[in-house]
Amino acid sequence: MFMMATEFRFPDLGEGIAEGEVKKWLVKVGDTVTKDQSIAEVETDKAVVEIPSPVAGKVLRLDHQEGELVKVGEVLAVIGEEGDVAPTNVPPPMTEEERPASVSVVGELPREEVVVTSVTQKRTSRDVSAMPAVRKAARDRGADITAVTPSGPSGQVLESDLGAKRSPRTVPKFDIYGYVDRVPIRGIRRTTAKRMLESQQRTAAVTSMEQADVTRLVGMRERLKAPMKEQKGVNLTYMPFIVTAIVRALKLHPLLNSMIDDEREELIIKKYYNIGVAVAIDEGLMVPVIKAADQKSLWELAEEIASLAKTAQERKIDLADLKGGTFSITNYGVFGGTYGTPIINYPETAILGIGRIMDAPLVVDGTIKARKVLPLSLTFDHRAYDGAVAAKFLRDLVRLLENPEELLLNMDG
Repeated sequence: MFMMATEFRFPDLGEGIAEGEVKKWLVKVGDTVTKDQSIAEVETDKAVVEIPSPVAGKVLRLDHQEGELVKVGEVLAVIGEEGDVAPTNVPPPMTEEERPASVSVVGELPREEVVVTSVTQKRTSRDVSAMPAVRKAARDRGADITAVTPSGPSGQVLESDLGAKRSPRTVPKFDIYGYVDRVPIRGIRRTTAKRMLESQQRTAAVTSMEQADVTRLVGMRERLKAPMKEQKGVNLTYMPFIVTAIVRALKLHPLLNSMIDDEREELIIKKYYNIGVAVAIDEGLMVPVIKAADQKSLWELAEEIASLAKTAQERKIDLADLKGGTFSITNYGVFGGTYGTPIINYPETAILGIGRIMDAPLVVDGTIKARKVLPLSLTFDHRAYDGAVAAKFLRDLVRLLENPEELLLNMDG
């Protein structure tokens, strides 16, 4: 009898995603699954996504362990019917032309992602029969998998065929001073590290600092907080006021709402205002983007910021909500920070760091008074404009924050 099973490959999710980490298997070998049932949680460099099964059947094989990386086109699982035998041959890596078409994170995965193979395939010198985990073990041990004598069914190379691990490949859990922990840099953390390094290498970053007397802003928020909660069901933070003030200041100083096209050596000044708000999560940093922020009321901004922050922290954010920013904000004040040197979210040309609001003595009308002060740190790309432009932007931003009534003008309530 000619028995076949379905090899389900990790699909191309688009957005430049080339690999993911298997965070959690939602099924085990022997389980029966339905079409579109989620079988695994995979962490990409942008979000954690649930991968649905393209077919109904019995789980015959899971090709990656939790914590392992899987590349686009590699087999995730093998699904078949009762009595089917899981295919043992692993085809060569897919070429760019063979790669499946991009799909959305949600919704049905196209049938093109499914490859049907049979156990009658023959092993060749270019196509050694071995599971991805075994191939990885061979690389880790420095073993030539093509020279290994297979002992598994249908000529499959098993991990036991590779021999003992070579001691030089073993990574010690200590150094000359004592014991250490080694934590893999994966997913969001790895992407954050790469983006930060890219920004430092490709921008001429300079940071200017200011402070704003936000005593009146604090009072306004206190007055609006209760009715906002009662009428809109949203907790009113300072961020909607800050976003509104930034948009107003960007309209006065449009050079900061820009990016540099290095290839064409052009400064691209954006005529729309998409404000990214950095959100700290356990795995790193995500920057959800508020689209068309200049067209939204204070109340709408409050609702959207709360919604984006929640989905980001739950790792359920839509990938589209992480793209298209023109200017970014990072609020380290929530962790007690004051001033800092934020790193530009390249290819943008500026980012504003927000410190914690604190009591400080200021001279007001010739008298020293206790006031609420907000520290501000603006990092900008000096290639795009000079420090005078950045200083004027900060000056107007401070003025708007110190006169919050202006922020409510022309806004729907």
